Amino acid sequence: MNIRKTMIIKETIYADGLGEPCEPIVRVAALAIIQNPFAGRFVEDLSQLFDIGGNLAEELMADAVALLDLAPVSYGKAAIVGVAGDLEHGGAVIHPKLGKPMRAAVGGGKAVIPSNAKVAALGASIDIPLGHKDEAWSFSHFDTMTVMIADAPRPDEIVLCMAVADGGRPIPRVGDGPIVD
Repeated sequence: MNIRKTMIIKETIYADGLGEPCEPIVRVAALAIIQNPFAGRFVEDLSQLFDIGGNLAEELMADAVALLDLAPVSYGKAAIVGVAGDLEHGGAVIHPKLGKPMRAAVGGGKAVIPSNAKVAALGASIDIPLGHKDEAWSFSHFDTMTVMIADAPRPDEIVLCMAVADGGRPIPRVGDGPIVD
């Protein structure tokens, strides 16, 4: 695994988008910029990227969780693949082995980890989807954390993103569970 750099971003929300104060909500994203070993070529076996995702989650998730003010309640993951790579490279980093160490770090994880991946140029942003770690239908925890790194991804890199939060959206008013008409 060839890591160029890592970054931790901590965001604290004190009010909703209209300025109404709320209890503080902390979101933390852990990002790693790695060399894409398959950039520029088609490869059938992507298991090397599976292992990279799992290893990075083990290294970075505990640090992200430690920066929360309260216990983690939601999580999400994403990948930005440089333009010499393929969307499937992002999927390979975030899906097969990333979940187990993420769930271990948050102390649970009955719900699927929301995810997003895209191929993009240097400086692209990505919305890391967030969802409650144990309650898949908790609408108040459906959210995103937008992140970017100015000098990544280079064409032959992947930006792996993992996020945790200690709360849902500020002042949620949508309710929970499926609405049946």
